Amino acid sequence: MSTAAGTASTLTDSPEARRYNRIRRWLGVADFALSLIFVLVLLVTGWNGTLRDLAMHGAYEHYTLAVFLYVLMLMLIGKVLGLGLEYYGFRVEHRYNLSNQKLRGWLWDEAKGFLVGLALASIVVELLYFIIREFPQNWWLIAWAAFLGLFVLMAQLAPVVLFPIFYKFEPLDNAELKSRLVGLSERAGTRIRGVYKWNLSEKSKKANAALTGLGSTRRIILADTLLEQYSADEIEAVLAHELGHHVHRHILKSIAVQAGVTLVGFWAANWALHYAVERTHWFVTVSDFANLPLLVLVSTLLSFVLLPALNAYSRYNERQADRYAFQSIASVEPFISSMNKLADQNLAERSPARWVEWFFQSHPAIARRVAAAEAWARTQTSRNR
Repeated sequence: MSTAAGTASTLTDSPEARRYNRIRRWLGVADFALSLIFVLVLLVTGWNGTLRDLAMHGAYEHYTLAVFLYVLMLMLIGKVLGLGLEYYGFRVEHRYNLSNQKLRGWLWDEAKGFLVGLALASIVVELLYFIIREFPQNWWLIAWAAFLGLFVLMAQLAPVVLFPIFYKFEPLDNAELKSRLVGLSERAGTRIRGVYKWNLSEKSKKANAALTGLGSTRRIILADTLLEQYSADEIEAVLAHELGHHVHRHILKSIAVQAGVTLVGFWAANWALHYAVERTHWFVTVSDFANLPLLVLVSTLLSFVLLPALNAYSRYNERQADRYAFQSIASVEPFISSMNKLADQNLAERSPARWVEWFFQSHPAIARRVAAAEAWARTQTSRNR
């Protein structure tokens, strides 16, 4: 099977790709179910209150320290419960020859991920319960505004603070390619603060590229696996798609959508907390941090219900970005070949079942993206006759 040529109709998924993606989906479902069961068990058994009491005792009744200890205990228990699934996922990547990472490196990444997650979760939860204590009536509106600010801040800081914790980046030394990509970004109306080589091959055999950051941290990152195996035309086509998100203001629109979803989430959390305090008397006050699992439950269920709609919106944005790429490059052939090569290299499904695409995927199926590019090429050819 050719990886650079072919059409949506001539290239099909291998049984290996089908099996790999089926396993990854079931791992995602199992992880979701495990998390849901965990918070339900905490609430039904009252163990959330027991952990709260342990945290208060360990912190000598100091509320802020007790909140941190509570978050720490919840995350430790959750990590232990989910470690088996995470290790199985690590083994799956090796089984299908998609990973270069050794067990020692994986364990180190798991440790770093836990510490980073603990730091971020502690900041978020401490801020949340500070707002609840200070503004018990309107806490959900104030928290909503504060969390939107945090979301934008993290989007700006992630490329320079978080990503380097897990991956190595270095300025791209290919001056010709760099000039070509910077020119492409300038034509799209965005200023790039740098083009970086992303040393992904230390951990993975997959390929990827992205336009990350906001404002002064906006940068292009290109995986070394992409740089080594793709032509300059193909890399330009991949980046043109990413720039399409900027041209269509998808980041700002996604922030607006997220703002709406988050507002509904905080309203639902406020209703659930007051119901638990005033009707069921599970908690004495809304500022009792033992109710954190209830907030997590509300968030989890809301995310699950909205997932198909959010994925559909994301796929719409991806199709718009693809169309911008078609318009921005000399020929769609490099786009088609890059999609097919990425599908082979990343062992992605070109033609998943419709229900899989509808519920699980934030991007259109690769076969649909290739077909759209072919249709665009035919339209342009007919216009030029």
